[in-house]
Amino acid sequence: MNIFSMVVTFENLHEVRRLCHWGPIIALSVISICSTMAIFDSIIWYWPLDTTGGSINFIMLINWTVLILYNYFNAMFVGPGYIPLDWKPGNQHHTQYLQYCKVCHGYKAPRSHHCRKCNRCVMKMDHHCPWINNCCGHLNHAYFTSFLLLAPLGCSHAAIIFIMTMYTQLYDRISFGWSTVKINMSAARQFQPLIPFSVPAFAATLFALGLALGTTIAVGMLFFIQMKVIIRNKTSIESWIEEKAKDRIQHYQTGEEFIFPYDLGSCWLNFKQVFTWTGMPKGDGLEWPVHPKCHQHTLTIEQLKQKADKRVRSVQYQAVEDYNGACCPLSKGLQTFFRTPCTEEPRIPLSKGETILATRGTKWWMYGDKMLSEQQVAVGERVRGWFPRRCVEKCHYDSAASENTSEKKVN
Repeated sequence: MNIFSMVVTFENLHEVRRLCHWGPIIALSVISICSTMAIFDSIIWYWPLDTTGGSINFIMLINWTVLILYNYFNAMFVGPGYIPLDWKPGNQHHTQYLQYCKVCHGYKAPRSHHCRKCNRCVMKMDHHCPWINNCCGHLNHAYFTSFLLLAPLGCSHAAIIFIMTMYTQLYDRISFGWSTVKINMSAARQFQPLIPFSVPAFAATLFALGLALGTTIAVGMLFFIQMKVIIRNKTSIESWIEEKAKDRIQHYQTGEEFIFPYDLGSCWLNFKQVFTWTGMPKGDGLEWPVHPKCHQHTLTIEQLKQKADKRVRSVQYQAVEDYNGACCPLSKGLQTFFRTPCTEEPRIPLSKGETILATRGTKWWMYGDKMLSEQQVAVGERVRGWFPRRCVEKCHYDSAASENTSEKKVN
């Protein structure tokens, strides 16, 4: 009720602007089309006022729509929770184990990450979701996952309604030759609908059926991905950090044993860290229950090690062609155009002669940080993103120059 009041009274008017994005527009359009057509077809197929089955079917359909929208808007407007600006740990000694965010002018608490889209450090950040135009994190993880569960269930119910409506309306009009296929529709046919099932209605139902089936498959897969990390008390980012930790230990043969600190050893205990009866997760988003062999900064220390390793492994490139930062630059070749990375990560414009530290890439694109001036670095400016591989060439320099480059980047 508090969330509803917040939306109705527009206490946070700037949050309403989240709706003005292609993600929420598409998501809400799909929900509206499937729900509207399902209600329309329910009236045609199974009139809700004459039979108990029709009433139950109609009530369930309305409930799906309400629950889906409730969790969707909560995931969007409640948000993930943000680390306070200028935040510092209570024990000043612990700052040596934490990364400092120059944008938020504070330290990153355990499990938090800075989101370039939200421009804030997010509590227990899982990812930035374009469909809700917000981050999925500590406060809205349960709402977001519930939406991922309810949307496929609601769309599956709607798909059944679409199929049965088309079957009952076309069965008496067209002979399919299905002499052995018989479905008892006597209960549903007790009422002759006032709304005719015309050709436009059939086309709209068929279109809605495609949306419902596509949503069921796509969103259902996302739900299983989310549950896979939740029952291990991880986030998508932390799963990636754990994989890099294993790779770092294997690469350098350090003999370390990395234990993920937030896995409580039980799927049920991990599940209850996100899902509660009140709808709000446990904890304040700053401190977390950890594995007995770990402490609050086990993961942040590993992140610092990986950050240092990343500087060592980064390769210096120099721009040999200008690039305007277009997402799909046709002037850089057809392969570069069609193989553009399918991600919301930014592209960075390049001018001939600029230096970039590349950290990863594909055959046609690379990702890295542009080398900036000392003044730009001092104010916390950072330019990183994707750029076409053909626009740069590898710099040939000795190890001493490499060390100096790494030192500049650290500073």
